[in-house]
Amino acid sequence: MANTSKQKKEAQAKFDKSKIYSLTEAVNIVKQITYTKFDASVDLNVRLGVDPRKANQMVRGSVTLPHGTGKTIRVLVLCTPDKEQEAKDAGADFVGLDEYIQKIKDGWTDIDVVITTPNVMPKVGALGRILGPRGLMPNPKTGTVTMEVGKAIQEVKAGKIDFKVDKYGIVHAGVAKVSFSSDQIVDNARELLVTINKLKPTAAKGTYVKSIFISSTMSPGVQIDPKSVTN
Repeated sequence: MANTSKQKKEAQAKFDKSKIYSLTEAVNIVKQITYTKFDASVDLNVRLGVDPRKANQMVRGSVTLPHGTGKTIRVLVLCTPDKEQEAKDAGADFVGLDEYIQKIKDGWTDIDVVITTPNVMPKVGALGRILGPRGLMPNPKTGTVTMEVGKAIQEVKAGKIDFKVDKYGIVHAGVAKVSFSSDQIVDNARELLVTINKLKPTAAKGTYVKSIFISSTMSPGVQIDPKSVTN
């Protein structure tokens, strides 16, 4: 515990918490202040000037990160038998329908992404209470409800992530691993941030991107200047 506190103090001493940094500077700082023995995730927290309670101000989408996420993504495809081979050939980790629906009802959620076809959504809809809170519920807007299951699997495995503003107006997303080069992390972070900018609701008034923080697992957050993302 004492060692953790010492490392935390050392990390905080490496940057000025009251300063706003460029994206590149912030990424370099995060790499310097990460002390975990494992390959920590790099996360972005973007506070938006929207009211998520209003449907016309919801910000939600997906983006394919240029350098992937660095994570092994476990994909479950819920489909009819005619789509099973396509799913397996594309690299799905689990493929089926009724047996997996039952497994999920029994508490199994050892997966990262669920992809399904429109014709089985009536069955999959019954899993909303389980999958929804975990961010696993398939959605046509994010490309996880589609007849092109092979393409969807390949995109997810290549680094496609879904994101959604939470009830506090914040988008949380993992964009890389600390072991990535600084340039790779910058590329991935910029891709997400540019995508979020493009999704600005017309009903949103005032400042859209209020603040951006980047951090790694257990590291302090470093604030990013939104202008440095577009320059």
